[in-house]
Amino acid sequence: MLFYNKNILIVGLGLMGASLGQALIKRRQSKDDFKVLGYARKQQTVDIALDNCIIDQGSSDLESMAKQADIIVLCVPMLSIESSLQAIKPFLKDQVILTDVGSVKDEVIRASKKVFGNMPNYFVPGHPIAGAEKSGVMAANSELYDCHQVILTPDIYTDKIALNTIESIWKFVGAHVVEMNVEHHDHVLAATSHLPHLLAFSLVNTLNHRSENREIFHYAAGGFRDFTRIAASETTMWHDIFKCNKDALLEVLNSFTADLDILKEAISSNDEQTIKSVLSEAKTAREYFTEVLQARSNK
Repeated sequence: MLFYNKNILIVGLGLMGASLGQALIKRRQSKDDFKVLGYARKQQTVDIALDNCIIDQGSSDLESMAKQADIIVLCVPMLSIESSLQAIKPFLKDQVILTDVGSVKDEVIRASKKVFGNMPNYFVPGHPIAGAEKSGVMAANSELYDCHQVILTPDIYTDKIALNTIESIWKFVGAHVVEMNVEHHDHVLAATSHLPHLLAFSLVNTLNHRSENREIFHYAAGGFRDFTRIAASETTMWHDIFKCNKDALLEVLNSFTADLDILKEAISSNDEQTIKSVLSEAKTAREYFTEVLQARSNK
């Protein structure tokens, strides 16, 4: 275990950070294996994390935590990455390993270069493809990352020990780790994560504006519930993601709206062939996605 006897500091004890801490503690054999430290702006959050075995030690004093850390995982909103790096910079040990859970890797690279002058070779950008509509420290789920993918986006200068260490942490909590370049990651996630969240938020907002006293929601069934569940996600996080990945998101959004216009015209003109073709192709694609999920869970 490459992080044996190390102090792992989680900066930000929301859903992602708290779940990681809880998963690490739950899976280790002994407290001597490694220590999980935690930082949050509010001491109350730290206290809750301590009471629920999410971290071993924590504080709202960043300096005291950062000075002890051998590995730091940034679990903060995208637009807080730069300020978080700036805050911990004066207290970092030599060759401390840095990583993050941010959904837009280009923004992480930009922030790192601005703070450090270049991309530190001990910084391994990462993104776990996992989450939930709940947020906050009490939403911690030790199984959140189990059988989910974590994408790492190292470059040619990334230190191999740092890369292998971060990979081993994610595998330890049950995740499947893959590598991808930054640009490809941001385009893939714009299509598979950022766009669906945008559409869910938009649909709920549209229906809310059309319904006096929200009466329409009383008649919504399972399909609406399943599609819009993610609209209950933490709004600051998604605001930051939409802003930071604007170009890739707009590209896939334009493609979606063009296809939606085709379907709209087909419905308007009673073009049954086009409607059936769209539905059939979508069904086949969704079945393939189900097979991918099943294969992943069987690994």
